Formats: sequence, C-alpha cells, structure tokens
Amino acid sequence: MKRLIAGVIAVAVAIGLVGCTAPDADRPRVYVTTNILGDVVSEIVGDHLEVVTLMAPGADPHSFELSAQQAAGLRDADLIVANGLGLEEGLAQHVEAAAEEGVPVVLAGDYIDVLEYGASTGPDPHFWTDPAQMILVVDALEPTLAELAGDNRADVLSSAAQYRETLVALDEQMEQALSAIPVEHRALVTNHHVFGYLARRFDVTLLGAAIPGGTTLAAPSPADLQELVDAIDTAGVRTIFAESSQPDRLVQVLADEADRDVAVVELITESLAPLGEPGDTYLDMMRVNTDRIVAGLSP
Repeated sequence: MKRLIAGVIAVAVAIGLVGCTAPDADRPRVYVTTNILGDVVSEIVGDHLEVVTLMAPGADPHSFELSAQQAAGLRDADLIVANGLGLEEGLAQHVEAAAEEGVPVVLAGDYIDVLEYGASTGPDPHFWTDPAQMILVVDALEPTLAELAGDNRADVLSSAAQYRETLVALDEQMEQALSAIPVEHRALVTNHHVFGYLARRFDVTLLGAAIPGGTTLAAPSPADLQELVDAIDTAGVRTIFAESSQPDRLVQVLADEADRDVAVVELITESLAPLGEPGDTYLDMMRVNTDRIVAGLSP
C-alpha cells in the first residue's frame, strides 16, 4: 500500500510539473497586462524574451483581477507593458506599485493619438481598433525590447520592422474593405463604445452603444436604450454587433425593441479568441472583425 501511495504521489508530482511552466531565469521577463498587447510583444521578441501575458483569452480587461502570484510577479518583472488609458481597471494599482519599486513600465496610451470619450468620461482606451495606432505602440516598444534582448537586439529590431510592415498592410486592407461599404450604410451599433478609433480612421459612423460609456462595468439606463433604438430606426440599421467578451443579451433586446429584423453579429474586440479559433492573434482578430463588419453592413 505504501508503495502504491508513493507511486501515485510521484505521478501527481510529475503531472504537476508538466502543467506548470517554470520561469526562465536566463531571459529577461516582460509582463503584459492584456492579451492583445501580449500577442504584439510576443511577435516582436520571439523567443529572446520571456513574455508573461496576464489576461487569458476571453477575459474582460475592465473586470479582470490579478492573483497574488501574478501581482508578485509584476514586482519582479524586467519590464511591464500596459494599456495605460484606464482599460485594466483592476490592475492599475498593481502596475503603479511595481513602478514605484523601480520596474520600468511602458504605457501604450502615452504614444498614441488619444481619442476622448468626452469631458466626463475620459480617454478611450480601445486604440487597437485602428492599426495605425498600434504601429505607434510598436515604434515605442521597439527600442526598449531591443535593449532588453541584449545580444539578440538585431533580431528584435528585424522582427519589429517586419511586424510594422504587416500592420501597414492590415491598415490598407481594412481601408479598402470598409470604404467599399456605401457611406449611408457605414454605421455601427455595439454593446459599448469600442470602435471610436476605427470610426475615426476609416470614416465609419458610430450610432451608439447599449452601454454608453467606455467600461463594461457600467449599466445602460432606459433612456440610453430608447435613444439607441431611435437611432437604429432612424438610420434603418439592419445589423448590430455584440462583443465576444460579453453576452449579446442587451444587443438582442435592442434588436427586438426596434421592431424590425435586425441581425446580431459577434465581434472579437477587447480580448483575443482562444488559441486555434478565429481571432486568436491581433492581426487575425482585426481581419475577422473587418470581414464581419463588411458582411453585416453591405447592402
């Protein structure tokens, strides 16, 4: 019996070791708050740096909370990359605490052309819906990541240049696809305001959102919903879009209340899809969303 128990324990330990990835002490460690930024950083640095992405695919960045282990890891990081525009509402204090202890922090929001929601709601953190803004973030990250890579600096600089070219191509593809939609049909209704940067870059009208603010933690009032229903009816919108990080119940209610046949189409917005599914990288997410928007809005 003792031998059986010992064998079971040994197997359990072995399984546990397989299921956990030990930190690589030989590589500088970069902690990234969101999985969208984590994917971009990983594309730039490859295997030369250890990238720890805090948010799992499908997580809502507005409500995400760190574990004690993750918070401790932040304080030991060689670099932290964060959104910096109020997106990660539950992580801000931990990032600030790590910065106070001397951990270098790159805030993407410091390097983009920030779009304001309004005087009362602050900056829009969803810059990644415009690839041109992500290019600015790559430009800002490149020298810091290259320096961390040490002898592999040239590889990181080369990867950043290649990724930048891919982003330029993505921007051109999106512009061509979205501009093909007749301007009178180029209007978005979503769960909450995510596509401000896309709208500004590609001349898309934002009719509104079920949740009027920039955070998923807010709740719409009856007046908000009625205002949006009126906008849907006035514009004759036939498709409204729900985010993959949230249930589409509110958007479906809007479709029902508009008293018309309005389709509800899912977009991947604030969090990447699980590995192996459409939208599991930033580039694929943007391409999938563009295809779905074009299909939903084209007459």
